[in-house]
Amino acid sequence: MALYLIGDVQGCDEALGRLLQRIDFSPSRDTLVLLGDLVNRGPASADVLRRVQALGGAARSLLGNHDLHLLGVAHGARKSGRKDTLDGVLDAPDRDALIDWLRHQAMALHQTVGGRDLLMVHAGVLPQWSVAQTLVLAAEVEAVLRGPTLGEFVRTMYGNEPAQWDDALTGTARLRAIVNGLTRLRFCTAEGVMDFDTKDSADAPPAGFMPWFEVPQRRSANATVAFGHWSTLGWIDRPGLLSTDTGCVWGGCLSAARIGATLDDIEHFEVKCDQAQKPGA
Repeated sequence: MALYLIGDVQGCDEALGRLLQRIDFSPSRDTLVLLGDLVNRGPASADVLRRVQALGGAARSLLGNHDLHLLGVAHGARKSGRKDTLDGVLDAPDRDALIDWLRHQAMALHQTVGGRDLLMVHAGVLPQWSVAQTLVLAAEVEAVLRGPTLGEFVRTMYGNEPAQWDDALTGTARLRAIVNGLTRLRFCTAEGVMDFDTKDSADAPPAGFMPWFEVPQRRSANATVAFGHWSTLGWIDRPGLLSTDTGCVWGGCLSAARIGATLDDIEHFEVKCDQAQKPGA
């Protein structure tokens, strides 16, 4: 029995199928966690959702910013963008079932491996958040996404403010800050002020900012944090950090990590992807 983590698929179903073959994934034996952004930009988002859904309890997915965008578009809170490829889901005969399955996926997941914490998120963890607090905050958003007020929530989900976490935040502002931290974060200040404009590599932070995982004394530093979202960062496997988005939709690779008996035992698998879109606006 093995635990596999897979980075951003973004509608590239053919590559996902080849990667599952490459790792010899067996739903009766193995467990799969997709680290968010199952959909959008690639050619077959509906097929990705159907494939993962068909794996039943053997597969779980985190919600990434593109997955939340699909929920927003499906509920009329957002219009599809020029580079979006969501019509295959929105026009599907099983649209309602696909959207309902997606809204029940997680914002963060945790597993103990060899006595150590593995925290799985789509984008990042704000420096003020411990592992335990991250999971509690994720559950707050999950409850809204799975509840009767989903349509109302996605209409208020978008925006860059508040840019900094405060435990005293309430209501819409609190939920938006959690969503932004878990699904959009790349750079922040030592105080946790988030930047949402820069998508460059970790070597090119805005002035006064740094990659979230380099903030001194961040409270999640005692765990290994696995995430996707940051294709210009690429694959990183170092103590306490596992970055898995290797740019499949841009013509890079789709990557999987096999987690061994300890978090020091991580094996990298990848398959080359056809370019679905070109980077840039």
